[in-house]
Amino acid sequence: MAYDFDLFVIGGGSAGVRCARIAAGHGARVGVAEERFWGGTCVNVGCVPKKLMVNAAEYAGWAEEAAGFGWEMEVKGFSLAKLAAARDAEVQRLSGIYGRLLGNAGVTSFDARATFVDAHTLDVGGKRVTAEKIVIAVGGRAVRPEIPGAELGMLSDDVFTLQEVPKRLVVVGAGYIALEFACVFRALGAEVDVVYRADLPLRGFDQDIREALKDALEAQGIRLHAGQVPARLDRQGDHLRLALLGGAVLEGEAVLFATGREPNTAGLNLTAAKVECTAKGAIEVDAEHRTTAPNIFAIGDVTDRLNLTPMATAVGHALADTLFGNNPRRASYENVPTAVFTSPPIGTVGLTEADAAARGPVDIYVTRFTPMRHTLSKREGRKTLMKLVVCQRTRKVLGAHMLGEDAGEIMQGIGIAVAAGLTKEDFDRTIGIHPTAAEEFVTMRTRTRVAGVEAKAAE
Repeated sequence: MAYDFDLFVIGGGSAGVRCARIAAGHGARVGVAEERFWGGTCVNVGCVPKKLMVNAAEYAGWAEEAAGFGWEMEVKGFSLAKLAAARDAEVQRLSGIYGRLLGNAGVTSFDARATFVDAHTLDVGGKRVTAEKIVIAVGGRAVRPEIPGAELGMLSDDVFTLQEVPKRLVVVGAGYIALEFACVFRALGAEVDVVYRADLPLRGFDQDIREALKDALEAQGIRLHAGQVPARLDRQGDHLRLALLGGAVLEGEAVLFATGREPNTAGLNLTAAKVECTAKGAIEVDAEHRTTAPNIFAIGDVTDRLNLTPMATAVGHALADTLFGNNPRRASYENVPTAVFTSPPIGTVGLTEADAAARGPVDIYVTRFTPMRHTLSKREGRKTLMKLVVCQRTRKVLGAHMLGEDAGEIMQGIGIAVAAGLTKEDFDRTIGIHPTAAEEFVTMRTRTRVAGVEAKAAE
């Protein structure tokens, strides 16, 4: 049969827009539907506006440090309302760019919700459209914990509606979203409490990084409540009271729940297309990102594999090349560099020490120091930690981890080296750029410890 489109993409975020645009460039007839905002979570209520707030928060520390370098500065205060207006204007500009990119590529865009009628038919804002192939790229959404009064708390999207900095903020969760906002609002003047179940923040990250971040958070005055579970949230006058299972109570003007996200599949009518989901609600896909329906694919956070914007974009591009560009390929989920914009920030790529040690013996190199920016200012909590995880057998650098100034910028370059499979000797023969923090990655010569010997002996 003749279809209206060769490809129809549900979702106008990073993954969906890239897939649609590249497919159209290969000559496909492409349609895209987006019900909320073009650019998705990242551009509108995620990475972009968050990073603008991180940038704003950094000025407080820089002003504090300036006296150590001879500057006399007077800080007169901060207006979240002014920042919000500038931030939102930039977000609107970027969101518009996504729409224009699709139009320039010849893609037909629909500002509407799309739901399945069958495997080849969609209801798009009340209109039936058909497509030979369909890509689901609807992303994920923040969820509240299932406790009484949870509706009184904010989710990450709600942070971008604030016009004033809360005097006291309680953050529930210790993932990257929770900790980034905790650091932002602490720098902007709020008292901040962070509540989480584990013994250390950032579950899944390298142990040394987690321990160093804990110290850094406490040094800037963030109160950490490890091993705690929220029980209920109540309003008392102009304050909220968060009760914990152990009996403790925390009060604040605002409570932010950053305890997780889930795939945004509700209401898509996936059963009509015979598309199946995992027990956690993520759409099941194979290595080619094909769902249980042969003509339907899913990419990005809706698959809950590696929920990062650049990863979703890379997968969308690869899928378009595979389906319409006569260039079958996959985007690799291994050695993906990433950053956490806490204060100080974190950059990481490759395996943690624990994961690498489970495969066999590894050499661990760790260095800790105070970066030059802080040697004169004596600002608390601004230590840098760098770490390399090296396979003893092959000498390949399996992982690189950093907490410190410019970690994200530095890790992008280190990520190339790790993805290319370079060895410790390749790092050692590289001349460092002096004086920088980054040079430490190529000057670490003394092994800190060996890990994974027991794992090797058990083989």
